[in-house]
Amino acid sequence: MTAATDAAQVHRAGMGAPADLEQCPFVPNYGPPKVTFVRGQGTELWDRDGKRYLDLLSGIAVTSLGHSHPEIAGVIAEQAATLLHVSNLFGTVPQLEVAQRLDRLVRDGQPDSPPGQVMFQNSGAEANEGAIKMARKYAGRGRHVVLSALRSFHGRTLATLAATGQPEKHEPFQPLPEGFRHAEWNDLDAFEAALDPTVGAVLLEPLQGEGGVNDASVEFFSGIERLCRERGLVLILDEIQTGLARTGKWFGFQHYGISPDIVTCAKALGNGMPIGAVWAKREVAAAFKPGDHGSTFAGQPLAASAAAATLRIMEEIDAPALAEANGARLRQELEALPGVVATRGRGMLMACEFSADVLGGRTGADIAGACLEAGLVVIGAGPDAIRLAPPLNISADHITEAVNILAAVLDRSSENKTGAS
Repeated sequence: MTAATDAAQVHRAGMGAPADLEQCPFVPNYGPPKVTFVRGQGTELWDRDGKRYLDLLSGIAVTSLGHSHPEIAGVIAEQAATLLHVSNLFGTVPQLEVAQRLDRLVRDGQPDSPPGQVMFQNSGAEANEGAIKMARKYAGRGRHVVLSALRSFHGRTLATLAATGQPEKHEPFQPLPEGFRHAEWNDLDAFEAALDPTVGAVLLEPLQGEGGVNDASVEFFSGIERLCRERGLVLILDEIQTGLARTGKWFGFQHYGISPDIVTCAKALGNGMPIGAVWAKREVAAAFKPGDHGSTFAGQPLAASAAAATLRIMEEIDAPALAEANGARLRQELEALPGVVATRGRGMLMACEFSADVLGGRTGADIAGACLEAGLVVIGAGPDAIRLAPPLNISADHITEAVNILAAVLDRSSENKTGAS
């Protein structure tokens, strides 16, 4: 049997990687897969054994319109049979549509703001990497330091890892690239104290996602914008997880009434097709000259066609309003559960925090693992919470079903603690 034949038979059988890490063919940067999924539709997933799951994670805020959206799937199939790749030395129609739509959505609510420009990338980390390079070149030599927040997350390349404000993630990869500094999240005084003449840019998430779904005040963000304008700093908003309606606005920064110089996005942009983008004000984008930055596959027609369809559909269904309404419903049902002490976040990006009693010595990650066994896909968010990022168009019935699964998991946790005592 050839390797190709073997791979084809594995695919047909719906088999996946073995759970034993020693047998697993994958590099262990994620560990062995806990479940092997073979099919998805909307909010539902099925594994290779035919078990059904409700996906309230969306591939970590990626499939915001649900799995296998028929219109997006149709566009991808048509584009695959039409044109896949021509290099970024040339333009394509899908690229142009996505750039124009993104520019309009970034400037939503600011009709007098001049159009910006878009640079495509393949992922969120690449988008942030490109934004950092653009900001450094615009700021000029000697003003290379990028200031970001503690508990932030900006990616896992060396530069974006250095920008990430989680020292425990830095240690195995020291020395990291220089020129990155961190200050306390939602603390304007701490940020102002960290500014010196070497700082050229401030990089922030509107709502910290991987760091625990941590919100900040309007006063913090308006103060950051003021400091950037007073000192000539580039203000970069990392919208990789928060962008494209997830928080109830097209972009998370729009909750604060500020005007960033650079905005990065990815994740939901292709509804599962890998694509990222950097939007920048024209005067900042002008710092880049031909050859300053590039990526072979960035914005190629297949990914751009998926992004164009995703953005069209999001506008048609008024995705920000949908995220706001469904987020309010989900929050209300979660907060009615015994053992849930709080929810935090915005729209359809939230954390659900549990009491010590219901945790019974377990962590948020443990609860997420128990949910997976019960058929609900979520992820841990710190020691006492889980993170949820469902499809924006999730049905009311699926919200209730998911909350009921979580309730049953929490009930079992309480029963286990009672039995142990």
